[in-house]
Amino acid sequence: QVQLVESGGGLVQPGGSLRLSCAVSKTIVSSTVMGWYRQAPGKQRELVATITSTDRTNYADSVKGRFTLSRDNAKNTVYLQMNSLKSEDTAIYYCKMNTWDHIYWGQGTQVTVSS
Repeated sequence: QVQLVESGGGLVQPGGSLRLSCAVSKTIVSSTVMGWYRQAPGKQRELVATITSTDRTNYADSVKGRFTLSRDNAKNTVYLQMNSLKSEDTAIYYCKMNTWDHIYWGQGTQVTVSS
């Protein structure tokens, strides 16, 4: 019943920006811990950013100062604003939600940074 639907991925040139969205059904995101992960070709999945139920954020060193994770409680959606994109940001990006008793994953959205 719980569903995480990601959108906003695509092809962008280096230095450009994208905003990823993760819309959540059946659960109020303000009461959860949300995270974005990514997996590049030939590499392991890595944590990009997390946001707690009190809106405290944490970012991987590779994206600090460039990416911003936020919530919109009215839309029950979380966002990942990605600026100053680099080729090494190319990956499939996954939304993750931790509730008190379950972990949920989205299907992923492809981000390709290339000139």
